[in-house]
Amino acid sequence: MIAGLGAVIVLPAQARDDKLLLSIEDALNASSSKEKLDGSVKFYFGNQRTPKVLKKLGSDASNKKTNAFGKSDEDACQWAFLSAMLSLEQRAKQLGANAVVNIESNYKKVVMSSETQYECHAGAIMAGVALKGDFVKISGK
Repeated sequence: MIAGLGAVIVLPAQARDDKLLLSIEDALNASSSKEKLDGSVKFYFGNQRTPKVLKKLGSDASNKKTNAFGKSDEDACQWAFLSAMLSLEQRAKQLGANAVVNIESNYKKVVMSSETQYECHAGAIMAGVALKGDFVKISGK
């Protein structure tokens, strides 16, 4: 009886990992995004129509996590999304790109492509957003 009780006590607790689909537009229009993303790189999600692509400079992914403790899932996800976007913006600048196209959520290597939503996974302690995209030079800039 005691041995069985001990086994129950050492079983791991189920960690929360809720999948949320949140608005790209809302995240990009948040004051924190407007303050930190400088506008020098344009972003196109999923199959959004883009200006003519002049040159593809590479592809990359960004997987960002943030502390979710004491934050709503949406707030934590928005911070993780902004961190991922800042990472894509920085990489685009390093490559000489003026746009990131075909941006898709890529959480645990599972692709979710949308022009309007991004995928975030939130738990009690952490929230995470993974994005991937192609770095390009587009016309008009």
